[in-house]
Amino acid sequence: MTSPAVQNYLKAIYTLQENQASVTTSALAASLGVSAASATNMMKKLARAKLARRAPYRGVQLTPRGEKMALEVIRHHRLVELFLTRALAIPWESVHAEAEKIEHVISEDLEDRIAAFLGNPTRDPHGDPIPTKDGRVERLALVSLLELSPGQSATVRRVSDHNPAHLRLLTRLGLTLDARVTVLRREPTGGPLRVRVANTERALDEKLAREIWVAPTPPRPTRRANKNKV
Repeated sequence: MTSPAVQNYLKAIYTLQENQASVTTSALAASLGVSAASATNMMKKLARAKLARRAPYRGVQLTPRGEKMALEVIRHHRLVELFLTRALAIPWESVHAEAEKIEHVISEDLEDRIAAFLGNPTRDPHGDPIPTKDGRVERLALVSLLELSPGQSATVRRVSDHNPAHLRLLTRLGLTLDARVTVLRREPTGGPLRVRVANTERALDEKLAREIWVAPTPPRPTRRANKNKV
């Protein structure tokens, strides 16, 4: 039960579980680009192997053993992505597809060597947390860029890695990790979100803005008048 197909399903279920308690067949099938029948069959196999719990019409959840296996392959994937960008200078829009191929075949020894070479990093090139060797995952309090109000500033901490064209566009716009961004205004009737990045105004459509997660800048404390001043 450790085939690449099984690992891909476990990884997809874990990722979907981050936003919902139970993963439906349709959501899992859409995430992996397979038919609902294929997803159902694999969910049954995972349940028989005690890697997932499945309830008809209610979806599937990973067991502790299934979650451990999912985190192992996610750790491989994100370490490989970071290695490819840092050591080989592969653009961040290309490393996801390459890591999908490599994550299933690297040994635990190679994983340890890559982690040591990179300085035991905690984030991948897209800002996703890299699980630790013992399965812990750092959680950051982030919000979508679309959730900010006009006038609010923030720092880009994470972006979606599923659309290479979007990542290339973010590079051109300067919206890479750790970039400072300020929301200027929202255009009416579903128009673009206007933001300022590096003193340049940019326009983002709603779909792209939802794929950018930021850490809002805390408001500056207001100064209190000195009551003892004469």
